[in-house]
Amino acid sequence: MGVDHAALEAAANWYVELRCDDADEATRQAHHRWLNADPGHRHAWDRLARLQERFERVGPGIARPTLSNARLKRREAMKVLSLLLAAGGAATVSWRMTPLPTLMADQRTATGEQRSLQLEDGSQLQLNTATAVNIHYGATLREVQLLRGEILVQTARDTQARPFVVHSPQGSVLALGTRFLVRSADDRTRVSVLQHAVEVRTASLLPAVRVEAGQQLVFGRDDVGAVQVVSPQSDAWTRGMLLVNDWRLGDMINELQRYHSGYLSCATQVEGLRISGGFHLGDINRVLDDLTATLPVRLRHFTPYWTRVEPA
Repeated sequence: MGVDHAALEAAANWYVELRCDDADEATRQAHHRWLNADPGHRHAWDRLARLQERFERVGPGIARPTLSNARLKRREAMKVLSLLLAAGGAATVSWRMTPLPTLMADQRTATGEQRSLQLEDGSQLQLNTATAVNIHYGATLREVQLLRGEILVQTARDTQARPFVVHSPQGSVLALGTRFLVRSADDRTRVSVLQHAVEVRTASLLPAVRVEAGQQLVFGRDDVGAVQVVSPQSDAWTRGMLLVNDWRLGDMINELQRYHSGYLSCATQVEGLRISGGFHLGDINRVLDDLTATLPVRLRHFTPYWTRVEPA
């Protein structure tokens, strides 16, 4: 049974109310009446309780200080609760759990297409090639579900102080007033932070990892890689460019494939060749032709939609 999003948001508000220092008997009675008013309310509350138990099993270094801090300040409590909900990922809210086909996504781009959106709070969202997202703004959270592809997020200050969270199949990324990239492919998510910071939590509830400006992190559902230095060219696609610095040719062809409607491949004899430069993503065929002028390679066209890079 799925949980109604509004009911879960209401449960989140009650969670905070009951943990404030000024929670009194009247508050507890009101909560009791809310629980009994609708079976969906009880179901949402039970879901939230089970999610809290999962955090407590993570260990005292993660769960208990987080939950105890929720008593210090209501605004901070809401942030903590939002993180709990986000970290629960696909296990908490039915709209996030359903693997909707990308054709039914709120926003999507075709291969080679890019699109910029302004969200209702003024945040900016840019979709790269072959990307699909769902967008949900509720009473406690601003959420983007990345079904596939890559996005650039520029968050705006929210008048309701709702945290901004990006969900991927591997976990969740909590924005800390920031500009960042999220890319999901091959059962991995990569986060590249351009301004300020984010917090990453996997779907399996590993300890949260803070990623600062100039850093990037790759994670799966059950593991987190090492924090690394982000490439200064990581957002070049937002300007229609692919900038490479001493890349393997095979890696470059794989990257170009994301923007090309046909099939691209690279012979093993030349995939280790190194290449640097700037290439326009709007004309992949032109990029491929340019390769033959700079590297000892030729293009073999099996069909108009199937190209292989081979030794010259």
